[in-house]
Amino acid sequence: MDTNDAAYIAGLFDAQGSVEYVKRKQHRKGKKRAYNYWSIRCEMSMPDQEVMKWVHETIGCGTLNKRETKKTWRWRCSYRDALTFVKMIWPFAQVKLHAIENIIDHYEPRAQELGDNVVDLETEREIRQP
Repeated sequence: MDTNDAAYIAGLFDAQGSVEYVKRKQHRKGKKRAYNYWSIRCEMSMPDQEVMKWVHETIGCGTLNKRETKKTWRWRCSYRDALTFVKMIWPFAQVKLHAIENIIDHYEPRAQELGDNVVDLETEREIRQP
């Protein structure tokens, strides 16, 4: 994916997308004890089919489905696909940056030793300028 596409998709995702990064408990059938699991998902929906098809093809992961009840198209990915997606858009994200960093930190905790931030965005954006 080129830089312009990544920036455009990041803007769409900031406006129309959502990130789920939650630890939950689930009971197994026939078992008394619950276990913890992570629910990690990114999704975006809008009524414009052509835009959503382009996003899905450009990203190259996740699924695209039509939601009949709301007459919208929903693209979503989860777990490792979500990591792949957020790594593509993190230099350009603004609104959902903290949630994106949580996903990257979850899968790659030693990616950078910058405390809460995965990267120094100002430095990275200066490097990516043409």
